[in-house]
Amino acid sequence: MAGLQFRHGSYRVLFRHHGKQHAFTRGEVSQDEAESKARQVDYLLMRLKQRLAVLPPGMDIVEFVQFDGKPAPTDEPLPEKVTLAQLRDKYLATHEASLEPTTIYGIKLHFNHLTGVLGSAFPIAELQLADLQRYVDRRAKAKGLNKRKLSAATIKKEIVSLRTAWNWGVKMKLVAGRFPYDGLRYPRMTEKPPFQTRAEIERQLDGLSDAEQSELWHCLYLLLPEVDELLKIVKKSARHAWIYPLFVFAAHTGARRSEIIRAGMHDVDFADGSIIIHEKKRVHGSNTTRRVPMTPLLTKALKDWLKVHPGGKHLFCKGAISQNKKRREVSPLTRDEVHDHFRRTLAGTKWENIKGLHCLRHSFCSNLAMRGVDQRMIDELVGHMTPEQQKRYRHLAPHTKAETLKAVFG
Repeated sequence: MAGLQFRHGSYRVLFRHHGKQHAFTRGEVSQDEAESKARQVDYLLMRLKQRLAVLPPGMDIVEFVQFDGKPAPTDEPLPEKVTLAQLRDKYLATHEASLEPTTIYGIKLHFNHLTGVLGSAFPIAELQLADLQRYVDRRAKAKGLNKRKLSAATIKKEIVSLRTAWNWGVKMKLVAGRFPYDGLRYPRMTEKPPFQTRAEIERQLDGLSDAEQSELWHCLYLLLPEVDELLKIVKKSARHAWIYPLFVFAAHTGARRSEIIRAGMHDVDFADGSIIIHEKKRVHGSNTTRRVPMTPLLTKALKDWLKVHPGGKHLFCKGAISQNKKRREVSPLTRDEVHDHFRRTLAGTKWENIKGLHCLRHSFCSNLAMRGVDQRMIDELVGHMTPEQQKRYRHLAPHTKAETLKAVFG
């Protein structure tokens, strides 16, 4: 039952809903009026419990009982018919300078799908749970680049992008109320396969479709001898001087591609034997750094590269002679250029099935875990990692597990 609290001449109504305590101020009213409001709160809660009433999307329980199940009055009417495309454009214009390019790219991609299903002219203030469910159901039938149905995790990321933009829109008075996703149902989620060695993957390839094989290769991590073999192949076949040291950098620091591209000349400290990696994912809204020791191989690779470095502030860059042939133009690498040269360098080798530079990050973490390195140290070396990522990185090679069991059971 709803209760009353009287303090300093003002009444507050207290009630419980789904096991949680809530309250709102009734104000300086008579006791009879306060008790009447408490009875009305009990009545509204009873109707909700009996399913004779429904909590409207975007309205929380306090607002529902405080204003008799109607939206709270406002003196500032919302702008008329702010569209989904307008919300997207305003949100991106505000955040483009503060978020990482890869994050912006992901948000734009998500909104492309959202506008493709809901429509660019969809009035965002009228968004309901049914609209979101329609979107989820439509996306669940779509297929990704690997020609397989989208995972629930991918669809959920798209909804999260919209929810984040919505919450920002509330602060900017473009929309009002809570994002109406309570009760949204996603397709059944499937846990990502664990990272696996090349030998494990090859034993599973027979009978699988191209899409299924591609998904398995995304789970590849390399053992230390395989990392060494890969780097030797890269050193021999690299078409540009920056490619080999970049591969070594990825393999011996576990850095992300974006972090490698951001690395500057001043970040390398040969005297201290370490390199500073600039992060944008560890702390939301802040640029942070972590310091990673350089291995002897990385130290040599970087010193050799710096002897022919074309100049400029970026550690990895490309140089070209200008049209007047009197000066060299230096420009940083892009994410697409790095990936393109990654594919070109490994094409025709036994490692051409590696899906991207991120495989070396998986390998870095996996090999540390296999050697018994504490998970906190791994986290510190590679930056922010979610519990889900930690679980996938914390695996051991099959032979290591077998040796452990043999040591216990014989």
